[in-house]
Amino acid sequence: MWFMYFDPLYLLIMAVSILLSGACAVMVKARFAAGRAVPLASGQCGAEVAARILYQAGIDDVQVVEHRGFLSDHYNPMTKTLALSPEVFRGRHAAAAGVAAHEVGHAIQHASGYALLGLRTALVPLASLGSNLGLWLVIFGIMLGSADQVAQGDHGLAYYLAIGGVGLFGLATVFAFITVPIEFDASARAKRQLADLGIIRSGEETAHVRAVLNAAGLTYVAAAVIALMQLLYWAMRAGLIGNRR
Repeated sequence: MWFMYFDPLYLLIMAVSILLSGACAVMVKARFAAGRAVPLASGQCGAEVAARILYQAGIDDVQVVEHRGFLSDHYNPMTKTLALSPEVFRGRHAAAAGVAAHEVGHAIQHASGYALLGLRTALVPLASLGSNLGLWLVIFGIMLGSADQVAQGDHGLAYYLAIGGVGLFGLATVFAFITVPIEFDASARAKRQLADLGIIRSGEETAHVRAVLNAAGLTYVAAAVIALMQLLYWAMRAGLIGNRR
C-alpha cells in the first residue's frame, strides 16, 4: 500500500475525510454540551424517556440498559437492547432526551418492519467483508497491473481482482448511504414522540433536541461522502473509471 501515500489525490481525500469527520465530531460534542445545560421541565432522565416512548409505542420486549462510553448509545435489533451511555441514561436535560428518543426511534423502526433498517441489517456482513477483503483485492489488482489490462482490453487476473474488490467495497459504500435516511427517520420519530408525549415542553428544549439530532445526522452524511470518495479513488486507480493514460 506504500504507493498511495505519495499520491496527491489520495492525500487530498484523506485530508478532506479527516476535516469532515473532525468537524462533525466537534459539532456533536458542542451541541450535546449546549443541550446538557437545558434541564427538562418534565424532569425525566434519558432512561425514563426511552421507557415511556417504548410503552406508548406498545413495545414491551426491548430492554433499556446503561452502556459505558461517551455518546456510545445504540439499539441492537439482534438482542432487542437499547443501550444508553451514562450521560444519556441518567441525564435530565434536552440532549439526553433527544438521544434517548432517537435510539427508541430505531426500536420502533424494527418493530414496525421499516424496510431500510431490514436492508441495512442484511448488508452488515457484506459491508464488513467489503470494507476489509474488498480493499485488499483492489490493491492486489492494482499491483498486478489492472489499469494496464483495462487500457489494453485484457481482462486478466488483475482486472478481475480489481473489479471484484471494487464491487465488495461498493457494498460498504451502499451501507453507508442507506444508513443516512435510517438515522434521519429515527430522529424525525424522536422529535414527534417527544412533542406528542409532552416530554419536551418549551421552544428552548425543542431547539436543543433538534440541534443535537441534526448534528448527529450529519456525521452519517459525512461518513457516506467519505466512503464514496474512497470508492471512486480505488476504482480510478484500478483503471475501472476515468483514463489514467
